[in-house]
Amino acid sequence: MALTYSPISSDWPCQVKNPGSYDWERSAAKWLRELVPARYASYPALIRHPVLLARHAQIQVEHEVRVARTALRTARAELPALGLSESVIEHTIKMYAAEVAQLQYIARSIRAVSQALADGAAARSH
Repeated sequence: MALTYSPISSDWPCQVKNPGSYDWERSAAKWLRELVPARYASYPALIRHPVLLARHAQIQVEHEVRVARTALRTARAELPALGLSESVIEHTIKMYAAEVAQLQYIARSIRAVSQALADGAAARSH
């Protein structure tokens, strides 16, 4: 019997097919590979185990969120010393704020995909 799973929410990435549909795990793995540095995409363990790839992508994005937050938090104090105009600094602050929001959305999407992958693996092991 095919796994029927319907966790689709606003956090579910449009690049990933619905869980339980044909080839959905392959679409999840492809999307997850795009989120990690390219060198990780060739590691056999991450290729064979999409749930492990999802874990690594989650850690990667969590670190990116911290980096973007640090850049945002320190921009006003550090960027003037680089000789940047106020308009460039304001634009940069808006860019970092948008990036933090985007990365937080991606992190939620990874959690949703990761949970679906884990549920699928658990269902197959029984």
